[in-house]
Amino acid sequence: MAGRRQRLAVVLAGSLAALAGAPPAAAEEMNAAEARRFIAGKHFTYTCFEGTTGNGRIYADGSVAGYIQVGGNGPRRFVVLPAGTLRVRGEQYCASLRGIPFEPCFNLQKTSRISFRGSISGLGFAYCDFSRRSARADLARAPLRLDRISSASGTN
Repeated sequence: MAGRRQRLAVVLAGSLAALAGAPPAAAEEMNAAEARRFIAGKHFTYTCFEGTTGNGRIYADGSVAGYIQVGGNGPRRFVVLPAGTLRVRGEQYCASLRGIPFEPCFNLQKTSRISFRGSISGLGFAYCDFSRRSARADLARAPLRLDRISSASGTN
């Protein structure tokens, strides 16, 4: 079980951290304070270099909640990481994850007004592309069943 948690922690670090590789054309490097303003409290979808996909929100307190599908196959898992998981350390945005004996920091490049790319510092080949989206878009995909609501309230 501990080995599985460590693998998941490494994948999460890779997904959170593998935030960028070689900077795309017209990418703008973000320092920690700029990254925090750009990212905190917003909902993002992401795709990583090795196929991992997901979506979630990074909160101002450094907590994270969202879905991850490792390698783009298999089950989607809901993951919640506690407050302080992501934090500013000097001029870098870093992660503190249980099961990982080091604190990975990230290189973050803003690629548009709604997207960024990131990588673990020193591992530029490992990247994820993140794109901001509205959490309301997720609601639009799962239509509300009015017949269940009206039945439950006793009105038809």
